Amino acid sequence: MLQELGKKRMDPVILVCVLLFSLYSLLAVYSATSSSEIEQVRGNFTKQIIWISIGLMIFLGLSYIPLSVVFSVTFAAYGILIFMIFMIDIFGAISGGAQRWFEVGGIKIQPSEFMKPVLVLMLARFLSPEHHNPNKLNNLLLTFVLVLAPFLLVLKQPDLGTSLVYLAVVIPMLYWRGLSPFTIFVLVSPFVAFLASFNFYAFAAAIFLISVILYLSKRGKWVGWTVFLTNVFVGTLSPLVWNKLHGYQQQRILTFLGLVDDPKGVGYQIIQSMVAIGSGGFSGKGLLHGTQTQLRFLPAQHTDFIFSVLAEEWGFVGSLVVLGTFYVFIFRSIKIASTVGYNFASLATLGLATIFAFQVVVNLGMTMGIMPVTGVPLPFISYGGSAMLTSMVMAGLISNAATQRHL
Repeated sequence: MLQELGKKRMDPVILVCVLLFSLYSLLAVYSATSSSEIEQVRGNFTKQIIWISIGLMIFLGLSYIPLSVVFSVTFAAYGILIFMIFMIDIFGAISGGAQRWFEVGGIKIQPSEFMKPVLVLMLARFLSPEHHNPNKLNNLLLTFVLVLAPFLLVLKQPDLGTSLVYLAVVIPMLYWRGLSPFTIFVLVSPFVAFLASFNFYAFAAAIFLISVILYLSKRGKWVGWTVFLTNVFVGTLSPLVWNKLHGYQQQRILTFLGLVDDPKGVGYQIIQSMVAIGSGGFSGKGLLHGTQTQLRFLPAQHTDFIFSVLAEEWGFVGSLVVLGTFYVFIFRSIKIASTVGYNFASLATLGLATIFAFQVVVNLGMTMGIMPVTGVPLPFISYGGSAMLTSMVMAGLISNAATQRHL
């Protein structure tokens, strides 16, 4: 076993990217917390050092652990996390408020974060056997059952951002496994119709486009009418779903769409974030010299809005360096997924890369005011123990896949 491990070589690109992310995080969190008058906030920098140190050890350990071990524990890990999330929902209902963490010895553990890589591994394990063809209806339905279980439990907490991450991995992993493009269209079109249904003209345009695609696909009248009527029905559900959303979620969406002017409420976060990003200019104001950051006008600046801190103090150039690192990391991960010789490792790597890409896009869109505020952290960089360890776990699994084949 030791001889086999000695032959495996860690992917240098993934390793360098992880180390750079750790550096970015420490600099950004220090800048975002050092000016606070609250000792507990200032102490978050020390905690982040600890989380990064533990995370790097986990990253190195997972890079070399046999894939057979990862495969064998996936089902148990999925079941345990489902149970933990369910218990959090129960405790939240009893206490009468939202709850997302277990607290053990003063340390908060967020099971929904760890579910991100575990869900990907579970889907990879289910889809990797040759006889589990996703184009068969029973396999496709079971795939969605595996995803909807944690999705619905986390949505109930409520944690819309994390639950959306679960949904984001499904279509890319199914496509990677060989799901037909028409089936993907059938699955995605109701989601498009639902989003468009909040505006009559957008909904009419979406239904027209769906009808054209159905006509050109020549799948037969029965299939065409079934898909068409399904999309129309889904569109009629939008008022019901809207009324089910929490008040703060409705407010965020309305503010994002420009239908509500709320500069002192939800809109305040977005306004201050955009001011911070814009004031950074080309080269930035310098570390510890960002006015929005150091005067603490920016809410959640060491967590969800940490990119705004980077943009203000590091400017366009620094932001481009950070985004470039993410691009290299995600591109390299997809390259690993396409070259590794095992279905399980390939599917898992693609799913993990999808999570990173989705979180980066959503977080950046949130800080720049082009997406609603959903509470999705910036991977590796935002402060938070569960989020940091989850990112390191996912990076370690990608690194592990890279050791299976020399690229």
